[in-house]
Amino acid sequence: MSQKKEMQKSAKTTINKKSKGFTDEERAAMKARAQELKAEARANKDRAEGEKAALAAIAAMKEPDRTMAKRLHAVIKDSAPTLSPKTWYGMPAYANKDGKAVCFFRDRQKFKERYSMFGFNDSANLDEGAMWPIAFALKELTAADEERIAALVKKAVG
Repeated sequence: MSQKKEMQKSAKTTINKKSKGFTDEERAAMKARAQELKAEARANKDRAEGEKAALAAIAAMKEPDRTMAKRLHAVIKDSAPTLSPKTWYGMPAYANKDGKAVCFFRDRQKFKERYSMFGFNDSANLDEGAMWPIAFALKELTAADEERIAALVKKAVG
């Protein structure tokens, strides 16, 4: 048989075979992936909205708190990219995957205090012995302070 006739016969048998479509397992896998993509899109949207709210809260602060909050925002995002920015009681906060605020910044004007505060909530993994600090007063933010905060935030999410 010539090569041309073999190709024609092969094409006819391929056309005559009916595709059974996707298996149940393949359909289930595609459905699961579609749900994952939707959940990921929702999470990204929520994260973007949370960051927008946190940045708006920071922008509304007076100096020097605004500058400190901007620096803290950058330090936290760099040291713990899994945390999602959001607002918590009107303050910039950073939440874990469950949406619980791990750490936050409170500007001094919020409650007319003499210092700003950077703090951690109980969802932070900072437990060390029977007692450990969970809040720090800030009058300014030095490079050494930024390093210490970055280390604490890494530990808090670790």
